[in-house]
This record gives sequence, C-alpha cells and structure tokens, in this order.
Amino acid sequence: MIVRRSTAGPAIHRPRVEGGAPGGRQRTLTAMTTRNQAVGAYGERCAVRHLIETGLRPVDRNWRCPAGEIDIIAWDGAVLAFCEVKTRRTGRFGTPAEAIVPAKARRLRGLAVRWLAATGTTADELRFDLVAVELPDAGPARVEHVKGAF
Repeated sequence: MIVRRSTAGPAIHRPRVEGGAPGGRQRTLTAMTTRNQAVGAYGERCAVRHLIETGLRPVDRNWRCPAGEIDIIAWDGAVLAFCEVKTRRTGRFGTPAEAIVPAKARRLRGLAVRWLAATGTTADELRFDLVAVELPDAGPARVEHVKGAF
C-alpha cells in the first residue's frame, strides 16, 4: 500500500514574534518559552533527585489549581515541605533566592492550604523550602536546598 502525503500540508503555525530587538533581530516567543520550560523541567528533575538523595520522600509534583502551581511536595520525616524550585543558567536575572518575593511566598502558602484540602492530607508541621538549581555551562548542576526559606 502506498500512502502519499498531501502537498498542501497542514496550516502553517506562525509563532508570535517579539520585535524591536537590538540590531533588527527578532526573537520567537514560542522557541524561548519551550527552551525555558525545558530548563525548568530539567531543574525540577535535578531538585527531586537531590531531595531523594538527602532523605526526603516526594509525594506530589507540579500540582496545579486555578491559583497556581506547587513544584514539589515532600515529606521530611514528619514535616511536610512545599518546595519552590528555581533554576538558573546564568546570574543575569539574579540568584534563584532573589526570585522569591513576598507575593510569591504568600501565594505558595495559599496553594499549600488548597493542596491539603484537596488531598485530605494532614501534617503536624509544614515548611516552605527553596530548591535552587544552577546550571553552569560545563559540569554538573549545582543544587542547594534551603529549608524554611520563606
């Protein structure tokens, strides 16, 4: 059986373009978003591996609701830790810790309450951690787990 592809092909998807870059260059937003998502996903995998190696037991990842997302939820003994993962390839946009502004900390606390209600989970103690992942040009990722960061 011979199957021929239509020469018309599917409709061409034209990504949005951000204009006005110096030197007349234009950046494709979808390509940047895809690359950033890949970097973030890799950082989260590194973070989970690090947490497991240090004795935490992840119970949920990338939990979403209309109010936002919790990156990692893990048990550290009897303490339930809600972890925000920040991945950086360069220091151009500051350190991962600088990305946790008070509004982000408040939102994560609200999301934790929603997760507890949605799952019926109870814990004697909750903690809000930062897992900072730095991806150098060469060598392995550097992971820092800051317990009780916010």
